Amino acid sequence: MKALTEQVALVTGASSGIGEATAKKLASAGVKVGIAARRADRLHALKAEIEQQGGQAVVLEMDVADKASVERGVKKLIDAYGRIDIAFNNAGLMPLSNIDEFKTDEWDRMVDVNIKGVLNLSAAVLPQMIKQHSGHIVNTSSVAGRKVYGQGFAVYSATKFAVSAFTEGLRMEVGQKHNIRVTSIQPGATATELSQHTTSEEFSQMMAGFSSQVQFLSPSDIADTVLFAVSAPEHVNIAELFVMPTNQV
Repeated sequence: MKALTEQVALVTGASSGIGEATAKKLASAGVKVGIAARRADRLHALKAEIEQQGGQAVVLEMDVADKASVERGVKKLIDAYGRIDIAFNNAGLMPLSNIDEFKTDEWDRMVDVNIKGVLNLSAAVLPQMIKQHSGHIVNTSSVAGRKVYGQGFAVYSATKFAVSAFTEGLRMEVGQKHNIRVTSIQPGATATELSQHTTSEEFSQMMAGFSSQVQFLSPSDIADTVLFAVSAPEHVNIAELFVMPTNQV
């Protein structure tokens, strides 16, 4: 496996869940980490924790749906460390609801964060990776980006299908040409804040019931998966990782 010491990573959605766990895991492997999210207080607490463990981190207050915000964050990280080796597009929202509830503001926000956020960060980091002729972009899709689980998932699944499609196309375009690896991580049920985004009472109750039936993955499980992908030898592109709880169908 490839040593990651002195590499530089940018992790979005780093204020909680999978992003936070992955930032810690990468830092413990010697990666200098740019931790990006909107909740700056949580980022500063995470930075302090990483530094207490001997790691290095830069706080990047960032809204991935805002192109200018993303560009400022990427510039700050490059100014600090001179390069970007890993970009983990992890920020995401999952407010579930029936289509005929017409929660269109929630649909718009999912499209902005889940799809446009991935596009914004990819566009911001790729020039540096192309210049380096190296890099690795990891995108968080979902099991819901492979199949629609049922009522309530239509818009969320649509955004994650888009992430899966973009990730595969990106790998085809930048892999051989620019020596940039691209990976799609597709988690099943994971214990994160995603379920807290749901304002529909029906689906809030459904998710609560589901969590009592399935032993969810932990954010650390997905962080281990990301670490596995980015640690692969340079000639190996782990294009897709589908990670499920053992007892989830």
